[in-house]
Order: sequence, then C-alpha cells, then structure tokens
Amino acid sequence: MPAKNSHLVISALGKDRSGIVDQLSKAVYELDCNITDSRMTVLGGEFAVLLLVEGPWNQLAKLEDQVQELQEKLTLTITTKRTEERDANANLLPYGVDVVSLDHPGIVYSLANFFSEKNINIEEMTTSSYAAAHTGTPMFSVRMSIGIPANIHIAALRDEFMDFCDNMNIDAVLEPIKG
Repeated sequence: MPAKNSHLVISALGKDRSGIVDQLSKAVYELDCNITDSRMTVLGGEFAVLLLVEGPWNQLAKLEDQVQELQEKLTLTITTKRTEERDANANLLPYGVDVVSLDHPGIVYSLANFFSEKNINIEEMTTSSYAAAHTGTPMFSVRMSIGIPANIHIAALRDEFMDFCDNMNIDAVLEPIKG
C-alpha cells in the first residue's frame, strides 16, 4: 500500500510579469509533486498566487527548502504551510452569491458579517470595482461560494438575506451551485 501524500500551501506575491507561473510550477513538477488546486490573480501591479501542492512528505520538504532560492530567483515573497486534506462535509449545501452595488466602503465586511453570524462559511470570494456603462458610476461586484449547513432553512435564509440586501441598497442573488 503506497504512503499517503502530504499537502503544502504555497503563497507567493510579487511584481507582475510573465514567467512566474512557469517557474513555480516547474519547481513543483521537478520534485514529482502535483498542484491540486490554485488561485492566481493580478492585484494592482502585483501578481498573487495560492497553490495547494500534493506529494510525498520528503519531496514537499525539499520544496520547502527551495523557498529562499525561489524568492530570490523570482523576486517574490513566498510562504509555505503544511496542511491536511480537507474533509468533505456532506452536511454543507453549496450556494453561490452574486452581489452588485454602488461602490462604497464596508460591502465585503457587511456580507461576511451576515454569513458569519449564521455560521455559514465563505468558501471562495472574488470582488471587483468597475465603472457603470454610460454613466461611469463607480460600481462594486462580489461573487462568492458559501457552504450552508443542512439544518438551515433555505427559504428563511434567502428571505433574510434579501431583506439585508434591500436595507444596504444592493442587488443580490442567492442560488444553489449546480454540478
């Protein structure tokens, strides 16, 4: 029976330029490890990377030993953290939330607080600011995936969420994630 693989989260941040993903993924590949999940984006002039890497514990240790060299070579700030495989919780219902609003401070906090008070976990979130077509009005959008505990009454949650959004003057949709 083969040994169970270990998991390592790698976070990297640095000035945006081509070749960052190539060099990071090469370092993982050369140690016979695998990127099982990732998030990458440009924020301002910076490129941010989150990788979940899976492999034998000793190969991940070698990767951790290369961090200082990779930081210097790629001019990135890199951190690593060992982690475990995530428990698949069958008692959470996957839902998506889409929000659009006039841009103003506190939107993310208000949404996070609403769900946190109900013990609903935000699994993933993406936000962006943009100018409205024709008027140029500053707008803000949020897209998130949440895990709703199965014991929460969905219709009541949806009603409460819509009231919350009406009070904040934001447009929102809360619907199951399909597939």
